Amino acid sequence: MSTLSIGDLARRTGVPVETIRYYERMGLLPKPPRTEGNYRAYEAGHERRLAFVKRSRDLGFGLDAIRALLDLADGADRPCGEVDALARDQLAEVERKIADLTAMRAELQDMLGHCRNDTVADCEIIGRLRGK
Repeated sequence: MSTLSIGDLARRTGVPVETIRYYERMGLLPKPPRTEGNYRAYEAGHERRLAFVKRSRDLGFGLDAIRALLDLADGADRPCGEVDALARDQLAEVERKIADLTAMRAELQDMLGHCRNDTVADCEIIGRLRGK
């Protein structure tokens, strides 16, 4: 069976080496066997699991949710209601963040719309940031 070094695994998955080590410490990625030279020797299952974690992080899932998703994924015969609930919770969080970003964009656009390009003493943006 072919194994990967941590550097090779990082290159293949796009996950930095330090993040891989962090996921191992957090229990999201099982610790791999070691070579005679004491180097980590990752197998295909590690790569698949790391890709799962990376995609979950890309979608904004937190570590606890990813841990739960991995647990659910490991029990393929279980009903997917819990997975759906985790995904719904994450979607609600994404929608909340979008609403916050939309409000921030509107505020910044409004500030810029009132900018007269005078001096900083008369700057609408600085005034609003100061709470005036």
